[in-house]
Amino acid sequence: MSGAARPSGAHVPGIGTWIAADPLRAVLAAIALVTVFSGAVQIPFGGSVLELLGAEPTTAARQLFATVGMFMVVVGGLLLHTLLRPKPAPEVLLWSGIQKAGACAAVAVGVLNSVFAAVALGVAAFDLATAALCLIYLRRIYWENGPRDHGTGPGSRQ
Repeated sequence: MSGAARPSGAHVPGIGTWIAADPLRAVLAAIALVTVFSGAVQIPFGGSVLELLGAEPTTAARQLFATVGMFMVVVGGLLLHTLLRPKPAPEVLLWSGIQKAGACAAVAVGVLNSVFAAVALGVAAFDLATAALCLIYLRRIYWENGPRDHGTGPGSRQ
C-alpha cells in the first residue's frame, strides 16, 4: 500500500509499510486482536468454549469464564492500543507478557487437575509463545530507547 494523505498533507504510511517496518510488532498486534476477539466470544458463548476445552459448563464455570473473557478483552485491547502508538509503553508489554504467562500456567494447572482436556494445552502453548514475544519485544524497545526514556519515575528524562 502506498499510504494516504491527511487533510494537512502529512503522509500516513499504509498497513503494509507498518508491517514491513516491524514484523514482530505486527504479529503482537494481530495476537492482541485475536485476544480481544476470543475474549469477546467467551463472554456470551463460554459454555460452548468450555465444552470444546473438555470442561463441564456449569453455571459457575460459565460465569467465571465470561469474567476471564472480559479481562482478555481489556488486556488485549490495552496491548493493541500501545502497539499502535508511535512509542509502545514498555510497562504494557511487561504486564501483558506476565498476564499471558499466568494464563499459560492457569490452563496447564487446569489440565493437570482434569478441569480441561489435553486439547487446552494448545491454548497454554499459544499464551506462553505470546508471553515470550511480548518480553522479546519489550527487551528490544527497552534497549533501543535506553532505560531512562520511559516513564516518569526516578531516573527518567522528564
